[in-house]
Amino acid sequence: MWSHTMTVQDYQDLIDRGWRRSGKYVYKPLMNKTCCPQYTIRCHALNFHPSKTHKKTLKKVNRFLSKGEMPVEKHDEGREGEPMESVHEEGVQPPPQDPLKIDHSDVQDISPSPDTDTANSAAPTTPRDDAEKTTAVTPKPGKGADPNRPLCRKAKDLRKERRLQKEQQKQQEAVSSSVNPSPAKSSSNQPKSLEEFITESLPNDPLHRLEFKRFLCDSPLEAEMAPDGPDVGYGSFHQQYWLDGRIVAVGVLDILPFCVSSVYLYYHPDFSSLSLGTYSALREIAFTRQLQQQSPKLSFYYLGFYVHSCPKMRYKGQYRPSDLLCPESYTWVPIERCIPRLDISAYSRLNENARAGDAHALKKLGRVLVLHRRTVMPYAAYARKRKGSNDEKEVEQYASLVGQTCAERILLYRA
Repeated sequence: MWSHTMTVQDYQDLIDRGWRRSGKYVYKPLMNKTCCPQYTIRCHALNFHPSKTHKKTLKKVNRFLSKGEMPVEKHDEGREGEPMESVHEEGVQPPPQDPLKIDHSDVQDISPSPDTDTANSAAPTTPRDDAEKTTAVTPKPGKGADPNRPLCRKAKDLRKERRLQKEQQKQQEAVSSSVNPSPAKSSSNQPKSLEEFITESLPNDPLHRLEFKRFLCDSPLEAEMAPDGPDVGYGSFHQQYWLDGRIVAVGVLDILPFCVSSVYLYYHPDFSSLSLGTYSALREIAFTRQLQQQSPKLSFYYLGFYVHSCPKMRYKGQYRPSDLLCPESYTWVPIERCIPRLDISAYSRLNENARAGDAHALKKLGRVLVLHRRTVMPYAAYARKRKGSNDEKEVEQYASLVGQTCAERILLYRA
């Protein structure tokens, strides 16, 4: 449907029923009919802990900011978050690729074997030359193992020994701290927060300076300020990434009563090796945590749709803890419980409780609000006025998809 204008609460309720927007176009996949079911996914921003790949991305960006080290792109590196750079989120086409760019998956890496004479590898040889070399050179008799060197050990045994040494060291530190308690050491055992990883290793005068600016952008969502809301207010924003005074990326965000919803991101291709898609998602999660301090009910980060049947789109499930929206009960289910079901079938009812139903299911079609000839009226009055209007099935489908609550708030235009 096309949205001329919409309150942030209306859109919050819609995305909690599987809707998304692309500009002013608002749409909802029919999950049991589409070939690739798209499940709404949200991350618990307050409990989020970055994975190893996330930490690697943050360190990579920080090295660039502090020292100017631009990483070399690799085909198999950063797979966890790379797709977000082109599909973060709906309705946005990825930028055209350089026609001269080589797909590294088609290039074989041929390395010299240990037996290859690398000094003469460029000189052509014949079978006869090879035969002469093998007959002319006679190997020297071996001396056997050096008794002065330690015996070779399995890597598994070495790791086990190091782990035991670390545990013993921790126990010794615990004993010494109990005798001479030190407040500084107690905090060192706590895992670093996302914010600490973002600013880690950044000096006071880094080589590059990254800044963020936010501006309201064109959207059907009405900008709104609330006493218990964030200082920036609710609505749609452009979050601009400025590097040394040059804009390098723009993320479009919807700030709603209960969440920050990521719409999409676009960035300068010169900085693609920095994995800005992954980096921007981490910054947006940190931004959600910042807003939650101002508005306690705003605690989720929505990443759009999770498509389990498409391997390239599964990366969104690695921003955990996260939930998927059940397409039948419209309740949230932890993703760990959903994946076994989705491995069996692309479409699945995610809520295991068969009695759990849609709390906002359509019950009274006559109470659906419509806008007809500049007049707001319930559908029952509109149908009487039109004397048996033939659009009942269409209105009923609309109301069942948006739910009874939204259907009694949103005005459905009727010509």
